[in-house]
Amino acid sequence: MAEQENEYGVTQAEDSDVLTQEEGATEVSAEARAGVAEVGEAATSIAPEQFAQLKAERDQLLDRLARLQAEFDNARKRQEREKQDFRDYATGSVVEHFLPVLDNFALALNATGSADQLRSGVELIVKQMDEALKQLQVQVIPTVGQQFDPRVHEALGSVERDDLPDHSVAEEVRKGYRIRERLLRPAMVRIVSNPKQTEA
Repeated sequence: MAEQENEYGVTQAEDSDVLTQEEGATEVSAEARAGVAEVGEAATSIAPEQFAQLKAERDQLLDRLARLQAEFDNARKRQEREKQDFRDYATGSVVEHFLPVLDNFALALNATGSADQLRSGVELIVKQMDEALKQLQVQVIPTVGQQFDPRVHEALGSVERDDLPDHSVAEEVRKGYRIRERLLRPAMVRIVSNPKQTEA
């Protein structure tokens, strides 16, 4: 009998094993339901004193959570205020360097001198501006005569010349600046195309 196969190709012994497993699963399921019922009965059978104690502990935890949330919100707001104060301070210290330059521009606009005198005044203002930038650790990026560097130079075109090395900077169209090692803006330049060197 154990070796006979049923209509599904499963031996009688295997078939009985399957039934045994199903019965075991039913027993486990019944035990799980009984365990849940016991827990439910235990929960409903808590003494009033224990229930009051648990409720008090819960209320304390909720109160502590609310306090921690309020402290977190206050710390976040305080940090945002400090960041804004720092930005304002940094901006103020930078602007302070340029206020004398602005004053001199205003004086130049009200001046009644000749064109040469006005030009000399603007040149002095530009020098004053350069000094203010130096105090802020801002440096001008070298251009004319330097080898073209795409990290700090932006090419606007090429100029054919045979007195400068090929692929070096021939003209500066707009100054570039860096603050320490950080690039503020690249210098706009035209680069050399030396036919003598390119042909060689």
